[in-house]
Amino acid sequence: MIQAAGAEPTEVRTRTDLESVEALIIPGGESTTIGRLADLYDLIEPLRSRIESGLPALGTCAGMIFLASAVTEGTQPLLGVLDMVVERNAFGRQNESFECRLDVQGWDSPLQAVFIRAPLVDEISPDIEVLARHNGRPVLVGKEHILACAFHPELTDDLRLHKMLINLIQEQ
Repeated sequence: MIQAAGAEPTEVRTRTDLESVEALIIPGGESTTIGRLADLYDLIEPLRSRIESGLPALGTCAGMIFLASAVTEGTQPLLGVLDMVVERNAFGRQNESFECRLDVQGWDSPLQAVFIRAPLVDEISPDIEVLARHNGRPVLVGKEHILACAFHPELTDDLRLHKMLINLIQEQ
């Protein structure tokens, strides 16, 4: 998706990799595993520091959880760069996954969104902008140079969210 949106993707697995990128996507997957691996490889503080220093970031699904300051139940390593509480697997199990069209603030046409064991924002600080909602609940949010969504934009052909991230690089 990043390549199709006009940029060159690079995998980030080490501190050196992190130092070389101009933006970061924290993908979906299993948020506790993402947090534990980031902790194991001593990436929590470097990630937090880079993002807090202005590195544009996009968290999708589990990535949204990892960017948050808290989860509704349990504990797990989190970056805490977005002051919000996220409910993991808020839409249910894998077989309750779904697609829908979301109206995104400032966009002329809806975004097709794929929700797979998706989280929901339970509490959100006033400095975070809600860009899209599903059934009244925030599913796409932004704050300055950070974007987070509860769905998987990479599973559609719509490049707009990835282009938003690339544009954040150019705005620096």
